[in-house]
Amino acid sequence: MCKADRGAKRKATYMQVGSAARRASGKMDETLLERLKGRVTLAGGGHDEIEVEAPFTGEILGSVPWGTADDVREAVRRARAAQRLWAQTSFEERARIFMRFHDLVLERQDEVLDTLQLESGKARGHAFEEVLDVAIVARYYARTAKGHLRPRRRQGAFPLLTSTREYHHPKGVAGFIVPWNYPLTLAVTDAIPALMAGNAAVVKPDAQTPFSALWAAAILEEAGLPRDLFGIVTGRGAELGAPLIETVDFLMFTGSTATGRTVAAQAAKRLIDYSMELGGKNAMLVLEDADLEKAAEGAVRACFSNVGQLCISIERLFVHDSLFDRFAERFAEKTRALRLGGTLDYSAQMGSLVSRKQLDTVERHVQDAVEKGAAVLTGGRPRPDLGPYFYEPTILTGTTAEMTLFAEETFGPVVSLQRFSSVDEAVEKANDSPYGLNFSVWTGDEARGKKLATRLEAGTVNVNEAYAAAWGSTDAPMGGFKDSGVGRRHGAHGIQKYTESQTVAVQRLLPAAPPPGMGAERYARIATAALKVLSRLPGLK
Repeated sequence: MCKADRGAKRKATYMQVGSAARRASGKMDETLLERLKGRVTLAGGGHDEIEVEAPFTGEILGSVPWGTADDVREAVRRARAAQRLWAQTSFEERARIFMRFHDLVLERQDEVLDTLQLESGKARGHAFEEVLDVAIVARYYARTAKGHLRPRRRQGAFPLLTSTREYHHPKGVAGFIVPWNYPLTLAVTDAIPALMAGNAAVVKPDAQTPFSALWAAAILEEAGLPRDLFGIVTGRGAELGAPLIETVDFLMFTGSTATGRTVAAQAAKRLIDYSMELGGKNAMLVLEDADLEKAAEGAVRACFSNVGQLCISIERLFVHDSLFDRFAERFAEKTRALRLGGTLDYSAQMGSLVSRKQLDTVERHVQDAVEKGAAVLTGGRPRPDLGPYFYEPTILTGTTAEMTLFAEETFGPVVSLQRFSSVDEAVEKANDSPYGLNFSVWTGDEARGKKLATRLEAGTVNVNEAYAAAWGSTDAPMGGFKDSGVGRRHGAHGIQKYTESQTVAVQRLLPAAPPPGMGAERYARIATAALKVLSRLPGLK
């Protein structure tokens, strides 16, 4: 929806929708809205407005400028100018800013929790996961960036004669195309390592959820980050994505696999590097020796966190025959007990889908499965009594390959429950997918779980946990196999990808070529003999 005469609906302001939040924190009002809108980078001139809907009510939350290609180019121009000075700052100075940001995020979390809930429809507990993630990532890279990027001595071509070092230089301006499902964490946690590496960042948040990213920008500036170093342009991805790719030096994209292919093709034309986290059809395996109660509880988190609108959530659940009936009963019981609601506190355990489009997808997938023979163990209905886009957490059995949701990502609170009789069968079923993002294994034998995990074709595998253990291990890489992505976030790779690696080699005493007066044939014989000797020396690579 864009600027227009929307009548009564337009009058449903952020202040009205957020009255409960103001009572809780005293901070969510129209003044804040205008301050956040002031963080949008604009090239000048008049702009239409994009209205942002509140999923809990379907009313208008507020609006942001409808950005243009000129706004993207202006944001990149400003970012590039700011980056030249930023690259000269020390790691210690950058770390101080991000540790201050860490503290501010935790201190002001009620403000952003309200914002996250109101614009995305998620339950407060799931919104808090974003706050937690942002703080953890800020702390991690503030403390490790210097070590990850320090100059390193590398083995030279000729022992003693060649001194070789590896350096990392910032790429310049990194662009970020951010989805709506985790609008705070995905707007800022990928940008933090880019900024700590000496780059600038330009972020294009999803038009459905721009305010969390704008809040992050305001807090970063308050923490001491130069204003133009973290630019934000609001608008439609179809209109702003191409101009962003055409002007930045690196691109980080999180979204669907189909869109990722388009983005990759555009980046390839400019020969700029990119990293992507894409779709998933994630699997959870419950082995015969798993703790039934813990596995059922873990399955609820795995399948229904953030209403299933989570790239690493579980949509395929495989349970051993010997445990299947008892597990299904307990899992369904726990699922039915989930409290749904749109309250701005921790009382609701599951919130709303983000939009009519997502609700339509979920309803279409479930209806198609039921029409083709699947049984609904629990759920399977929208809940308009709670809000326009609420849908019950749903467990299906008897799903088959001809059903749409069998292989296609639903991205909603729906899981198919299936049997297996052997571990080999479970592995084969889990790996039978073009996706490989995050899998989960439940077993009473930790060693067995770790061994099985290495057979699964997924970038992260959690043993006796749904997704948080691997995701929260920020020192380790996170990303997808197959059609689930390219590159990794977190760890050393999560910051080094934003740099250009440079090798500087100094040759001493003798040239890396035949010395003057030595013929090529004699040089070849001597070099061959030397290589044979070196191959037998311990410690040489």
